[in-house]
Amino acid sequence: MKLLSALLTGTLVAFAGHTTAQVGPPGENGRPTSYPAYNFTQQIDHFPNSPRYAPNINATFTQRYWFDNTYYKPGGPVFLYIGGEVEGEHRWSNLETGIIQILASATNGLGVILENRYYGQSWPFDNSSTDNLRFLTTEQTIADNAYFAQHAKFPNVTGGENLTAPGTPWILYGGSLAGGQTAFSLVEYSGLLWGGIAASGVVHVVHGYPEWYNPVQENGPQDCITRINKIVDKIDYLIQTNNTQAIQKLKEIFGLGSLSSLGDFAMTIAFPLGGPMNYPTNTWQELNWYPAYDSPDFFAFCNNVTDLNAPAEIKAVDLQLANFTQGSPWTGLGAYANYVKEVIVSTCPSEDLIDTTECFSTQNKTYYADITNSGARSYLYSTCTEQGAYQLPQPYGTPSLLSRAIDLNYTQQWCTWAFPEGPLSPQAVPSPDGPNLTWYNKYGDFNISAPRLALIDGGSDVWRDVCYHGHNASTRYGEHQFLITGGGHHWDSYGILNISAEPDFIRAAHEWEVRQVLTWLDEWNHKHSSGWKRNEL
Repeated sequence: MKLLSALLTGTLVAFAGHTTAQVGPPGENGRPTSYPAYNFTQQIDHFPNSPRYAPNINATFTQRYWFDNTYYKPGGPVFLYIGGEVEGEHRWSNLETGIIQILASATNGLGVILENRYYGQSWPFDNSSTDNLRFLTTEQTIADNAYFAQHAKFPNVTGGENLTAPGTPWILYGGSLAGGQTAFSLVEYSGLLWGGIAASGVVHVVHGYPEWYNPVQENGPQDCITRINKIVDKIDYLIQTNNTQAIQKLKEIFGLGSLSSLGDFAMTIAFPLGGPMNYPTNTWQELNWYPAYDSPDFFAFCNNVTDLNAPAEIKAVDLQLANFTQGSPWTGLGAYANYVKEVIVSTCPSEDLIDTTECFSTQNKTYYADITNSGARSYLYSTCTEQGAYQLPQPYGTPSLLSRAIDLNYTQQWCTWAFPEGPLSPQAVPSPDGPNLTWYNKYGDFNISAPRLALIDGGSDVWRDVCYHGHNASTRYGEHQFLITGGGHHWDSYGILNISAEPDFIRAAHEWEVRQVLTWLDEWNHKHSSGWKRNEL
């Protein structure tokens, strides 16, 4: 549920006919390594009588999808991967070696990816004004899934003109926000969609989300974590005492002396740790069991912060602010600041290194006024209207990896600047009081359930506490749920062609998912007395 984007001023950082995507050469086992994109004619407004979308319109847009029929045999199921908040091409790996490949190969299924509205090239309008964004809601997005399942066609696939739901078993899969959308689709359209797997599915949203940092706080190298906690406490002491001289010196130590906003400074130095919004480098969330997708930047950061052999000039920085904290040294400050300068600040264009405002300030209202279609703008709109999870520190008295200079208002100001009222739909403007969480949580929240809905989460995922297995959810037991001990963010979506070679904890998750789907398809066969049969595999 993190949006990756380039470092830009004020940036926040998931049919008939082909588009420009082309079929690549056969890869391992003769399977394609890229896929042609197809265009589907999707309804812009699935709720023409709802005042939420007034003025309602009867119009369509082009939504992209991809499919892989390597394993498909007539009578097999359709597996729909919900694209989420990224371009659809970013999900191809799930057709190649990931969860869709695993399920399709086990069931003679057809694997499909559907790009979400307002992402990639699936835009209802030519710009993202506030009025035009009014159709970017959870209920419209999950209605897309249902409408697509009823009308999709798959050229050059045997029976591909008639593989629609409910006549064919459609099984959804989504991770993160798309996991929530998968679960909600099953709740709303259980008579149409046969089953679904929600991986790290966000089923419960909150206004502020300090819990994002809890898995890092609890599971990261504790010498590193403790140093960051103590440095953050000292930073906040300077802010509490309004020691402007020391604060300016601190900013300069990090190479961020030109930043005027304390919130911008706090967010920038937390980039190596991450957060619910945007960050330019890989963090705890990007750790992965699969080496091809693993990004161990977080541990490189901690290794620097705790380096016992750091150069003397780096260690000397630990004492530069001691006179502002009763002589107490800032252990690790020099190494922390040096890492930020070398890895984060260095991402700025060379002409901006002296004045890093152009890279790290979020106070540029002109940037937010830009209504050009972009995934960053779409993600921010959903954050401001429905999804929340604003970046927050722990309260004073509790160890925090993020400075308390950041509060709810820090994120809310972006919502105000980005989405002013337009001439058509005043109801599309985000509330100044924060997102309307009811629009998202109404599908069941932590207690969500639906026929043939499986929920799988990671025990060390930064998003766990807004998922089914969140610590604030009641403890539940049942064959429909699975918690990957020590697992990260939808780790089950990644896979290798030879499941037996996977780590035990991932193989167990994949085998559980296959068993769930086989059971659902047995139910389908029993109900319909035709179509998919296990003895055909």
